[in-house]
Amino acid sequence: MRPFEAIVEEHGARVLRVCRAMVGPVDAEDAWSETFLSALIAYPRLQPDSDVTAWLVTIAHRKAVDILRARSRSAIPVEEVPERASALGVPDAGDGDLWASVAALPERQRLAVAYHYLGGLPHRETAELIGGSTDSVRRAAADGIAALRKTYTTGTDEGTERRSS
Repeated sequence: MRPFEAIVEEHGARVLRVCRAMVGPVDAEDAWSETFLSALIAYPRLQPDSDVTAWLVTIAHRKAVDILRARSRSAIPVEEVPERASALGVPDAGDGDLWASVAALPERQRLAVAYHYLGGLPHRETAELIGGSTDSVRRAAADGIAALRKTYTTGTDEGTERRSS
C-alpha cells in the first residue's frame, strides 16, 4: 500500500476543489482537513483495488455536508435581538394552572415527574439525579401524576381535558 502522504499529494488539490465547490472558500480548508483526517484513519482498511479518487471525493462530500448542516443550525448574527416571551418547554402555555399544579407537588414528586415525563429520562437515571432507589423514584413519579390527574381529568364526552372542581 502506498504511503498516505503520497495519496494526499496526488489527490489534495482535487479534494480541495470539491470542498470549495460545496462549502465555499471560507470553510473549504476545514472540510479538506476533516476529509484527510478521516481518510487517514480509514486508509489501512482500504482495499488495494479501491478507487482512491472516488473514495476521497465521497469522504469530502460527506464532510462538506456536515459543515453545511452545522452552518444551517448556527445562529445568524443580528444587530438587535427582539424581546419575546418563549413558550418553549411550557405545555399548553395558556394554562398557568397546570404549571402551578406541578409546582405545588412535593419536591421529590415534582422532580420525578419533571425528569421522567418531561425530560424523558428513565427512572434509573432520575434516581441517580435526585437520589434514592429506582423503585422509590418510580413511585414518586406515579404519585405525582396521580395528584395531577386528580386536578386535571379527561372528559369522556368531549375527549378534551378539563379542570375538575
